[in-house]
Amino acid sequence: MRSTWRFLGLSVVSMLLFLTISSSSAANAETVNASSIRSTDIYLSPDKQSSRLSQLARGQELIVLETTSGWVHVEAILRSTSEDEGFIEDTPTKTITGWVEDKGVVRSSTPNGDKVLYGEAVDAEDQASTRHGRRGAAQDAMRLYYRVAEYFPKSPLAAEAIYRSADIRWQIDRADIMSKPSAKEQEAYLRGEIEEKYMREVMKKYPGTKWADEAAFHLIENKLCGDWQGEAKCPEKEAEIYEKFVADHSQSPIAAEAMYDAAWRYAALIEIYKTDEQPKKSDDAKAKAAGLTQKVLVQFPESDWAPRAQRLQFMIEQGIPSYGSDQD
Repeated sequence: MRSTWRFLGLSVVSMLLFLTISSSSAANAETVNASSIRSTDIYLSPDKQSSRLSQLARGQELIVLETTSGWVHVEAILRSTSEDEGFIEDTPTKTITGWVEDKGVVRSSTPNGDKVLYGEAVDAEDQASTRHGRRGAAQDAMRLYYRVAEYFPKSPLAAEAIYRSADIRWQIDRADIMSKPSAKEQEAYLRGEIEEKYMREVMKKYPGTKWADEAAFHLIENKLCGDWQGEAKCPEKEAEIYEKFVADHSQSPIAAEAMYDAAWRYAALIEIYKTDEQPKKSDDAKAKAAGLTQKVLVQFPESDWAPRAQRLQFMIEQGIPSYGSDQD
């Protein structure tokens, strides 16, 4: 009889041990990507009275290790940013492991999580464009958009989201470069290059899309001169760059803008060649400018660039300079 109870006792202990191990394994099984749509504190333990390790920004890259009632155990991958200096250096600096409240945490498994993150990104971007918007909102939007594409790569929002993230990075980096005296140098390489990594990522991951075309168009900016200094070589080179873009992206809506940009440079060359006493080249530039503006009007009549092309065409016909000291 005693042996029977001993057997039963061991069975109960074994069962409890099995349940404990199973429960622990289940808790630790959740190692998924996540991010938060709100600024949140990370604590040493799942208790607000415990040590506060850091504050995490919206869109912070998180890895969920386990969950408990109302709390999430995460690894937060921190990256260095410098809003005050006008640019972002996006490199991992350290990883913090701790607990955050399970409020606003969007996992890669969250239903409609892509829409939630994207919606928060749009709101943050709107904040960034507001005069008294939230400090750091542009960086928040940049991270949130990127998380959409990273965690939900098959989402219909993914391509646009990763482009928007890259565009915010581009604008911040551009503002820093263009604020320096070197921005007025004639040669592009003398002013420094806007970081192309993230635009190229858009092109690689979503080739053939509108957003890949937009990213490719951004890259042209690194090839443009600063101050032309009244010389023909810069607008000549730039017009060729834009024409090549049109040839490579003829079916893209962005081709209308590239076509207009090339036309505007040929229009500028009309006066530059006249000043250099090169009437034949001036006439050729006039013909090229007129031809390109007409193409915009015919191929993209509903675009915003059509009225601008119409205006430029009118100025060319009227002999009104579009560049130089004689510009009206």
